[in-house]
Amino acid sequence: QVQLVESGGGLVQPGESLRLSCTASGFTFSRSAMTWLRQAPGKALEMVAQITGDGSSMGYMDAVKGRFTISRDNAENTLYLQMNDLRPEDTAVYYCAKLTDLTTRGRGTQVTVSP
Repeated sequence: QVQLVESGGGLVQPGESLRLSCTASGFTFSRSAMTWLRQAPGKALEMVAQITGDGSSMGYMDAVKGRFTISRDNAENTLYLQMNDLRPEDTAVYYCAKLTDLTTRGRGTQVTVSP
């Protein structure tokens, strides 16, 4: 079955960076478009970024454009999210998912941005 394990979150100050990872198994990773999602307390789930299976095309929500970069290593079945210039409003639990199945996610990784 599909398994997704997110890691790399933590507590950082505004302006700092984090790199999230998502290790995937149970499906053909290289053929699957993937996405990073996030959910802040009391708020709806948001699609932060997405990437095609071959990594040739990416998309971002407006709030993170120019600061976040999604990438993937298909040889390692791993999805990444490089987050630079973090802001308090980026505080959330971050999840990865297949673009075609947003309901199957891992436990997520907490990102907290606070002075």
